[in-house]
Amino acid sequence: MSTLPATMTCVEIRTPGGPEALVPTTRPVPQPRDGEILIKVAASGVNRPDIAQRAGHYPAPPGASDLPGLEAAGTVAALGAGVTDWKVGEAVCALTPGGSYAEYCTVPAPQCLPPPKGFDMLHAAALPENYFTVWHNLFERGQLKAGESVLIHGGASGIGTTAIQLAKAFGVTVFTTVRNAEKAAAVTKLGADHAILYKDNDWAAEVKKLSGGVDVVLDMVAGDYIPKNLALLKQDGRLVIIALQRGTKAELNAAAVMVNRLTITGSTLRPQSVASKGRMAKGLKEQAWPLLESGRIKPIIYKTFPLADAAGAHAELERADHVGKIMLSV
Repeated sequence: MSTLPATMTCVEIRTPGGPEALVPTTRPVPQPRDGEILIKVAASGVNRPDIAQRAGHYPAPPGASDLPGLEAAGTVAALGAGVTDWKVGEAVCALTPGGSYAEYCTVPAPQCLPPPKGFDMLHAAALPENYFTVWHNLFERGQLKAGESVLIHGGASGIGTTAIQLAKAFGVTVFTTVRNAEKAAAVTKLGADHAILYKDNDWAAEVKKLSGGVDVVLDMVAGDYIPKNLALLKQDGRLVIIALQRGTKAELNAAAVMVNRLTITGSTLRPQSVASKGRMAKGLKEQAWPLLESGRIKPIIYKTFPLADAAGAHAELERADHVGKIMLSV
């Protein structure tokens, strides 16, 4: 087995703040604990929770690396005790508990997947955070099924582009909100049936007019969107909240929830158990990986930055002009 270097380049959050808080540095290569894999990272994805962590609002869970980075692809560099289903040198992509803005990163083995056949490292690294999030929230929590309809907010984001494609592949009618006409054209190309501009526009009235009501709303906005989302749901509809871009609080009509038998749910991914993430990984491997391998769905990569310019990648994500994912190559 090849000997590992003692140190690695990584990007740390020097002090909470703007993109300039991300600084390249040198640290010891981490050692895999029981049940973990050490990945030699080739590429890593940039996600909104990384921005929250950088600003000081989303601390790493106990025992996780304080370095940012929630997904990676690369090769297996070492195995912790008790890991039997992986070999050193195999290609891997993973949902990481943190730490993937680095040349090496440790991950619990159940959160690791083989890259879909034919995928390079960059495209494999663009999958885990979005696919685990969408799978868990739309299909496990939201119970979305063929023949139903869904409203996906933020259709041009990494989550949005993933959710649109997966929902379409499973036979669902897709409504989505986007910021401008360029993004509307991009998401329509990915399969969205209707792309509604939310800026200076009564998007809720528009969705209501086009749909008459939807079965599921995937909501990354929250705040004052919550009552509008609930009003758009059909009977037995499900509202799934996954982010809080317009705040945590809303006033809602409990009578409408009762009369229409609505379900309000939501989740964050990072604090969930390894067993829970392992279950999601199995579902993805069975249901989503074949769609990726056949080319029916694909990760959309907008721009790639070198690891040392993680600050530039964060600034790009915060500009919000992107369609799809912003990535780091290591």
